[in-house]
Amino acid sequence: MKAFLSQRRIRSVTVLWARWRRRAIFLCGGVVVGAAAVALAWSADWAQHAFALLVARWRFASLIVTPLGFALSVFLTNRFFPNAQGSGIPQAIAARHLTDQGIRGRLVSIRIAVGKVLLTLLGLVCGASAGREGPTVQVGASIMFAIGRMSPRRQPGLILAGAAAGVAAAFNTPLAGIVFGIEEMSRAFETRTSGLVIGAVVAAGLTSLALLGNYTYFGTSATMLGNGADWLAVPLCGVAGGLAGGLFSRILIAMARGLPTSFGPALKRHPIALALACGLGVALCGLASGDTIYGTGYAQVKGALETGAPLPWSFGLLKFVATILSSVSGIPGGIFSPSLAVGAGLGLNMSAFFPHAPLAALILLGMVSYFAGVVQAPITAFVIVVEMTDNHAMVVPLMAAALIAYGASRLVCPEGVYHALAKGFLHPTPRTQPPAGKSAGNSSLVGS
Repeated sequence: MKAFLSQRRIRSVTVLWARWRRRAIFLCGGVVVGAAAVALAWSADWAQHAFALLVARWRFASLIVTPLGFALSVFLTNRFFPNAQGSGIPQAIAARHLTDQGIRGRLVSIRIAVGKVLLTLLGLVCGASAGREGPTVQVGASIMFAIGRMSPRRQPGLILAGAAAGVAAAFNTPLAGIVFGIEEMSRAFETRTSGLVIGAVVAAGLTSLALLGNYTYFGTSATMLGNGADWLAVPLCGVAGGLAGGLFSRILIAMARGLPTSFGPALKRHPIALALACGLGVALCGLASGDTIYGTGYAQVKGALETGAPLPWSFGLLKFVATILSSVSGIPGGIFSPSLAVGAGLGLNMSAFFPHAPLAALILLGMVSYFAGVVQAPITAFVIVVEMTDNHAMVVPLMAAALIAYGASRLVCPEGVYHALAKGFLHPTPRTQPPAGKSAGNSSLVGS
């Protein structure tokens, strides 16, 4: 009897230890992801500031620095950090579905995380229209994968937690991180890991708060729509933003899968030339916009929301083109912040139809509509915008605009951009199948 009780006690202690060990992995991983996100945020601000100083001294420097920087970034990515191109969110999604440890490790690993950080900063320091939030997702997933490498059965949940924690820490939006993990990364609510994912998000968020303080990404906005005709802006922004976002996604997916012309294979054979051409296009967009479309677009949007700082009427269109060029060039960099900036430009353009509506309210509607159209994750879109601006008065119109944009986007692009691009890492087509010794997704045209 005593032996039986002793064995039972040992089993109970073993189960309890395993349970707390698993929780500790998620929590410690969240802290590390939060610290990495803060470090990337600080470095990204420095990189953008350095490029701004360069073009302030000589505006036409971008015609040299941007194309050469794009070419160098693509060369380093293909040579040393394959699968670090683009935002990294499709790689994280694909890694969750893969079961082969070796292939999974080619998409999320410490090596990929280091390359992602360095090459994202290189893109920003040479003027790319790219964000740091998507890369933070792949970095977070890579950190969690490395921490849980000894427990392959837990890795899908760890990758999900790392991705969600990355969004939470990058934007300082814990709710958006949780929603992003459920709506975009997993497309399902997993009861077994939901508490651990939330714990990782909270740990990452607290780390970000400890290092950066309590801040809202785009400042604080108390704007709201008036009565009557102002509310017509909700469906109008929703439809326009959704169609534009769907078009953006359609272009990225088409480029990733190969153009249906003779130019597609030629572009794949000459990635450096493509990067040079895309970099030159971004530089020309920058000159035409008065140097406003470079980088994440964070400073321009925050200025427009908080102080009403004027933006060129062409800002939204030029930012749209520059973000497409940056994305298809193959350089590492995200589309979260640039998409929000494009949406802000769309909202600015809508003010011509609603001259009496608050400009900040129209900008918010444009942001949530275009972003929802791009990612086709409407709940994530409006939660992110609400948390980033601390504006609860606009919850209902932002929610409505996001849902309308989602429907409009699917008319143009039936599948979400991240999951469509993730298929290239799960099932590479014969045309894009890499040579022996190289990993899947390395030869993709688009920086997914």
